[in-house]
Amino acid sequence: MKSYQLFAIALCLLLSVTILPRAHASISNQATKLTFSAPVEVPGMVLPAGTYWFSILPSPSTRNIVEVWNAHRTKAFAMILTVPDERLQPTGKTVIRFAERPHYSPQALHAWFYPGDNYGHEFVYPESQARRIAKRTGQPVLAMRDDLATNIKEPAHSASDQSAQALNNAQVKAVEPSGQEVNESAVVTPPNKKG
Repeated sequence: MKSYQLFAIALCLLLSVTILPRAHASISNQATKLTFSAPVEVPGMVLPAGTYWFSILPSPSTRNIVEVWNAHRTKAFAMILTVPDERLQPTGKTVIRFAERPHYSPQALHAWFYPGDNYGHEFVYPESQARRIAKRTGQPVLAMRDDLATNIKEPAHSASDQSAQALNNAQVKAVEPSGQEVNESAVVTPPNKKG
């Protein structure tokens, strides 16, 4: 019986050693390492193919700000406003949703879900960029005023920084493929209102 217990303990230790290093980061900031094999459009810019870290800037807001870092987490490329998005079935893996696109355009990032979470982050684009994406994809895209786009490229050290506050206070609307603006709620139902 003792050999069975020793074997079980050894197996648990082995599993914990092999599984733990696979975790990409702590749950608190949802840091996730993503590698794209082709350019990807995000609010305010197009990221070249490569490896990036996505993480959440800690904030008491119901909106989240996603930070995009280089592969070594030494340089922030973008600080992106998101609104809560929901999926019915969480998975144990990171899920990225892209907007549909023509073959000649980079994929536009639509939403990001951290492993195991029902709630993710739907990306809000500067209005002119949102209009182009909506027109080429035939889908509505969340938008904010273009003049707020300068805050995307200003790294923040905390949610109280001016650039983060400007994004958190931004009015979000949706742009239809026709170019018509509609209320955000016409496209996104807040998670607490779903049923």
